[in-house]
Amino acid sequence: MSSLASELDLALTLARIAEGEILPRFRTVSVAHKPDGTEVTEADREAERAMRERLADERPDHAVLGEEFGKGGPDDARYQWVLDPVDGTAGFTIGMPLFGTLVGLLEEGTPVVGVIHFPALDETVYAARGEGCQFRTAEAEHAVSTDPVESLDAATVTTTALHSSDVTAEDNQTPYRLTELVRRAGKFRFVTDCTQHALVARGRTHAAVDTLMHPWDVAALVPCVREAGGAAQPLDPDADDIVFGGSLVTAGSAALLDTVRNLLQPDTNAVSHLG
Repeated sequence: MSSLASELDLALTLARIAEGEILPRFRTVSVAHKPDGTEVTEADREAERAMRERLADERPDHAVLGEEFGKGGPDDARYQWVLDPVDGTAGFTIGMPLFGTLVGLLEEGTPVVGVIHFPALDETVYAARGEGCQFRTAEAEHAVSTDPVESLDAATVTTTALHSSDVTAEDNQTPYRLTELVRRAGKFRFVTDCTQHALVARGRTHAAVDTLMHPWDVAALVPCVREAGGAAQPLDPDADDIVFGGSLVTAGSAALLDTVRNLLQPDTNAVSHLG
């Protein structure tokens, strides 16, 4: 039995605890805005509060980092739980069922357990280091693996939005060359938030790009994709920490990830001209 088996079981339990707070509010919740302009709901807050309460009981010596309530627990903890109760709040607030609950666990900063749970679909992608990646529905559960396509012109590639790209970027954002990726990919689609990375882990698509990410957006995704046989890296080649790297690209093969990552790097001449 894996040394992380009990942590994975707890992560799956936390996702279900969050679901109990989220689904009763789905399609009826009111929306508020954080100081940074992003949307937040009662479902976000109450789901994270419930997960934190369970962690305080079950793992009082572990640290916690969550989207809604920040850091908690001992600063020198070996393990840190990273929580995003509703990943895809914008879609959640308008009744789209593709939002997810993300539960990740870091061991000395390395993501080792990940759960991507879709409450409205009753689907879960989950993994622990060394144990492979699993996909569970209401009817069945089975191991999944990425589709190791290496050629970009044979790949289905997705992204969530156009921010921090050469289509639209604020002054403090990197203008990643998304238009070139659209032109060169075999197929390109927009797929919401964590769903796109879950599809990579399941081998349904081949690469997924998020140009702007927070740690709670990333931590749960990395173990799932890597344990499914895929690759995951920040877009910034100078970022030395994937969870805190500020962006994410996942792919079914290391070769495709390198191609996508290199292609997206901004045109330095154009950036200098714009500056």
